[in-house]
Amino acid sequence: MRYRRVASLKTADAFRDYLAQLGVDLPFDNEMMTGPDAPLAQPYRLKNGFTVGNRFCILPMEGCDGTTDGRPTELTIRRWRRFGTSGAKLIWGGEAVAVRPDGRANPNQLMIDEHTLGDMAALREVLVTAHKAHFETGDLLVGLQLTHSGRFARPCEKMRPEPKILYHHPLLDQKFGIPPDAPVISDGEIAQLVDDFVRAACLARRAGFAFVDLKCCHGYLGHEFLSAVEREGRYGGSFENRTRFLREVVAGIRAAAPGLEIGVRFSAFDFRPFRPGPDGRGKPVSLEKEEYRYAFGGDGTGLGIDLSEPRAFLDVLASLQIELVCLSAGSPYYTPHIQRPALFPPSDGYGPPEDPLVGVARQIAMAACLKQHRPELALVGSAYSYLQEWLPNVAQRVVRTGQADFVGLGRMALPYPDMAADVLAGRPLQRRRICRTFSDCTIAPRSGLVSGCYPLDDFYKQRPEAAVLAKIKKQRVVS
Repeated sequence: MRYRRVASLKTADAFRDYLAQLGVDLPFDNEMMTGPDAPLAQPYRLKNGFTVGNRFCILPMEGCDGTTDGRPTELTIRRWRRFGTSGAKLIWGGEAVAVRPDGRANPNQLMIDEHTLGDMAALREVLVTAHKAHFETGDLLVGLQLTHSGRFARPCEKMRPEPKILYHHPLLDQKFGIPPDAPVISDGEIAQLVDDFVRAACLARRAGFAFVDLKCCHGYLGHEFLSAVEREGRYGGSFENRTRFLREVVAGIRAAAPGLEIGVRFSAFDFRPFRPGPDGRGKPVSLEKEEYRYAFGGDGTGLGIDLSEPRAFLDVLASLQIELVCLSAGSPYYTPHIQRPALFPPSDGYGPPEDPLVGVARQIAMAACLKQHRPELALVGSAYSYLQEWLPNVAQRVVRTGQADFVGLGRMALPYPDMAADVLAGRPLQRRRICRTFSDCTIAPRSGLVSGCYPLDDFYKQRPEAAVLAKIKKQRVVS
């Protein structure tokens, strides 16, 4: 079946009909509500008494335009300023910020340390000031995502891999060239990592952030702990051991930075790695063993979902008095079609093995199941950008029916950060600015170029990197 472009589905009936052809059940409201009573305009009161002003959230994305010592540049500042004018009242971390140098996914990723503290405080202030120019700020909640990239660390120039792994993964080691004798992080090194995350959280608090997100998604270190079933020692094997790192970081933050809120963004399910098949579409790699044990939230086949452990993980978060939870899935490195559904994959990736709307529906259904399990938690859903023109209609139905509390905007916020403001004001969407999932925002940083939306943001269209990126894409297509 040839996948139709969402932009070609001009009416709600056409969109619904196409969903029916796909056999996809996606929440959808035909008519959008506006004004203070609209579902997406409703405030959300947290248990600490703070009220978040509406149900839109800007998701954290990995930047590649900081300085080599982890400070924001004018490009970073521009992006955060645009997040501030978005109209969204929940800013989930702005972007991924490394807690130490060897934890960066690229040599230009932001890092929080004593020497960058003033820069991070100023970056937050830019966002808040931009928001204040258009909206009230008393109901704006701004956090900072803390990360260590683990297996996907590339902290040095020329993007040379310098992985830090918790265990040897039979498929990912092979895919990314990690030799069998590569060392795994020791329990003693993990203790130091706990201290690094706690220190970073204390710095984030000093910089004025209201909460920190402990990143446990997309194959990075926090996520790898959750799948470390074959690791020996205190941090692997049992579910209790695999959640120990998170629990120790949380305990450290509670002791060192009382009053700082904590959030967790995690991949609630994962699949085995995919690669291009003979026709270019994604195909799962073959298994040597019948059971695939390395997918947190997986059913053992590497291609299905079992939310038993993700539900237990929510129980852990609730026991730790963590209310803010942001849901995602998979990894951009080996299962991008389940993590951020796109019609146009990165040129170093694979074509979609399913209509991307299937991937969107999968994540929305997952979020609804987890929300039903722990209704008292404030859950943010992801994977909405591919919905394009129909994002507001799906988002409204999801929030209105309690399937999630907030709707996360990731890639969409790069070309069209103020989509939320337009939806809330009842203005028509600006179609020329809608993300079409061309994936240049992924290809560019993987190629060592600054991150941004080159196809749709005129600012990036005019930068010299645009021509370099076009050349890289052409070369990959030819090869």
